[in-house]
Amino acid sequence: MTSKVAASAFLSRTNELTNHLQQACIRILSFCESSSSRIGSHIHCPVIKLSLLENLDLCNNLLSLYLKTDGILNARKLFDEMPQRTVFAWTVMISSYTKTQELASALSLFEEMLASGTVPNEFTFSSVLRSCAGLRELNYGAKVHGSVTKTGFLGNSVIGSSLTDMYSKCGKLREARELFSSCKNTADTISWTMMISSSVEARKWKEALEFYSEMVEAGVPPNEFTFVKLLGASSFLGLEFGKVIHSNIIVRGVLMNVVLKTSLVDFYSRFAEMKDSVRVLNSSGEEDVFLWTSVVSGFVRNLRDKEAVATFLQMRSLGLQPNNFTYSAILSLCSSVQSLDLGKQIHSLTVKVGLENSTDVGNALLDMYMKCSASEVEALRVFRAMISPNVVSWTTLLLGLADHGFEQDCFGVLMEMVRQGVGPNVVTLSGVLRACGKLKSISRVLEIHGYILRRQVDGEIIVGNSLVDAYASSDKVAYAWNVAKSMNRRDTITYTSLVTRFNELGKHEMAQSVIKHMYGDGIRPDQFSVPGFISASANLGALETGKHLHCYSVKSGYSSSVWVSNSLIDMYAKCGSLEDAKKVFEEIATPDVVSWNGLVSGLASNGCISSALSAFEEMRMKGTEPDSVTFLILLSACSNGRLTEMGLEYFRSMEEIHNIKPQIEHYVHLVDILGRAGQLEEATGVLETMPLRPNALIFKTLLRACRYHGNLSLGEDMASKGLALAPSDPAFYILLADLYEESGKAELAQKTRNLMSQKGLSKKLGKSSVEVQGKVHNFFREDVTIVEKTKGIYAEIEWIKSEIERSGFTYRGNESASYHSAKQAAVFGLVYTSAETPVHVVKNKILCKDCHDFVSLITRLVDKNITVRDGNQVHVFKNGKCSCKGEETSFVLS
Repeated sequence: MTSKVAASAFLSRTNELTNHLQQACIRILSFCESSSSRIGSHIHCPVIKLSLLENLDLCNNLLSLYLKTDGILNARKLFDEMPQRTVFAWTVMISSYTKTQELASALSLFEEMLASGTVPNEFTFSSVLRSCAGLRELNYGAKVHGSVTKTGFLGNSVIGSSLTDMYSKCGKLREARELFSSCKNTADTISWTMMISSSVEARKWKEALEFYSEMVEAGVPPNEFTFVKLLGASSFLGLEFGKVIHSNIIVRGVLMNVVLKTSLVDFYSRFAEMKDSVRVLNSSGEEDVFLWTSVVSGFVRNLRDKEAVATFLQMRSLGLQPNNFTYSAILSLCSSVQSLDLGKQIHSLTVKVGLENSTDVGNALLDMYMKCSASEVEALRVFRAMISPNVVSWTTLLLGLADHGFEQDCFGVLMEMVRQGVGPNVVTLSGVLRACGKLKSISRVLEIHGYILRRQVDGEIIVGNSLVDAYASSDKVAYAWNVAKSMNRRDTITYTSLVTRFNELGKHEMAQSVIKHMYGDGIRPDQFSVPGFISASANLGALETGKHLHCYSVKSGYSSSVWVSNSLIDMYAKCGSLEDAKKVFEEIATPDVVSWNGLVSGLASNGCISSALSAFEEMRMKGTEPDSVTFLILLSACSNGRLTEMGLEYFRSMEEIHNIKPQIEHYVHLVDILGRAGQLEEATGVLETMPLRPNALIFKTLLRACRYHGNLSLGEDMASKGLALAPSDPAFYILLADLYEESGKAELAQKTRNLMSQKGLSKKLGKSSVEVQGKVHNFFREDVTIVEKTKGIYAEIEWIKSEIERSGFTYRGNESASYHSAKQAAVFGLVYTSAETPVHVVKNKILCKDCHDFVSLITRLVDKNITVRDGNQVHVFKNGKCSCKGEETSFVLS
């Protein structure tokens, strides 16, 4: 009996001791959890040894501590060891997976919870619905919605908010609104804020403000998070909307915490209202490194470099240590203002403060060196030093290499990136396609296209636009159109790429037709696409269409765009409407070098050489520095104007005064200047001494001069050297044959022409176009022996010839040139346009003397202006005279 009592007493004391031990463990765990101390995790060992895992409170406390201090991995191990799991344990684990964005794991654990028979509570459902929203799992979310209804939690405001958010993020805005409306009367601040947030994320800015208005009317007080979302909407609606929201914050006395202040700073900086951003920073209330970083970023966004650096230094002086985002912002400024020196100083600071291993900072440094340095070496050094480069790192490297001319290496970078397990994003793929487009590598474009289809990212508009551009750049027009048509959505960039590339390929009619497809998609041309359409009109000589585009640009508010103005100057000058070109130039507030180049080129090509050179001097006096294109224009003007000494002086000044290194195109013009002046020996000296390898064009230019001046031996040498570089260029054979013919070597001339025929080469087909009533009509050279002279345009040409003779004018027409394309186009324009409408013809070859004289005589017969543009020269015919003043080298002799 005594032993039984003793045993009972022992058991009682043991149980009491165990209870005390359990309570002590719980108190220790609670204390450690409140102070985020990992020391509490040491209790796990005695808990196992003393078999205390049966105590649910103790296990739940230990689980919470692990989740708070040690991460989800060890917490999951404990969770799996627990013999019993309460709804609390299931919920905190699911919630942790949701918070750490392991959303699929959260849903998987929820399935296990249901299988175990544990009934979820409102917090479980809320976490699960947030995971569904993040994964865009609409079907699963709808099932959870059904479970919520069955378990009677539908009226709960937390769950209501989560359901609304889930439907909104899954693109079901109507369902989200209906759900919210059904419980609007019981909706609290969180529910209303969630609805406002959903509207902002769906880019329904006005709807977000309408919800706010209803919220106020319902008497529900907004909090600081409500206003953060409203400021996000105001960033897209305009400055005044944001100011109204700011005033509401002040009137309602909402606590100006650091999150709200940061949102206000960001809002004002988006509208370049940096005074207001600084005022918010200096207002009373909390401040931290993120708020100061927002101010620095605002100055960076508005390219106010001095203020950005000053704010950066001020926050350091106040003891606020800039973080990786602050340094990234300053480095972004260095990239924008091309300040390599400042970038290097910031780089040094990042090393001193121990941020050299930050991926964000590494990405910003990589971008800075790629954009600011002439060499890619420093950028590559930064990239190689990065411990874990992410997709942004690889993309920045790839884009930088493309910008530095290493397009060929971009494909290898992409392959290495994929090998290292970093999946390229749409920007990466867009960058690779841009590099392929530059290389004109259709095989690479096709390979990348295949990869895009396998990755199923072809639906992304940025990828689609890049594919369109890459195919069009590679002269695969049909492929480009097919990709454009297959896109779910097209935008102005799609069509701007098409019109730009078609112009580059010389397919100007196709470029002009793009606008119809654009309007068919309900897309209006913007200030970036309009210049492309104007350029197409300029190259087609479609003055009427160009004027319509000018009118459209004025009505649409694009006339202030310098790109639009520059394209208009070019268009009017190419169509012989110099006064209109000058007027557009004078309306530009601040002409850039392209504007001046357009004016100088327009004057020169229309025969106003002295005015062109005067415009260049005015350009310099007004502080605009010339570029390499400016000198191409000047050298061409001097060549056409026989200004040999001035041309030589301009060429010398390029490097001596303007620090512009002459390229091969400049040497071609220099040889042309000397050749036209008969200084063939000096021209040959240029070829022999220039630091660049001669190309076929420069030999062709000197051959043309040899033909004009009758220098057979030098001409033969130039033809031989030119054909070695371009054996399929028929121009060499034609020029050499003509030179032989004019030198009395008929047999050699015929032999040269026969050799050209044997090689399957032929003269470029003469083509001329003219615009009549908004439509471009094309004409081609016809063989005089096969056309019916009594029909159509040929009959009109014959009638004009007879009128010329009847009027007593001298016209010695070449029978073989009777129906050249320029004559057909000029006569067609004459017949089918009104008396006051000028005729503008565009020819794909140099105008022959016969056509030149014929068109000149037409303007003596009829009071009509006719312009013919052949290449860069515009012949303006009026009253029997031409702007080229009959210079023989401005047109071919036959």
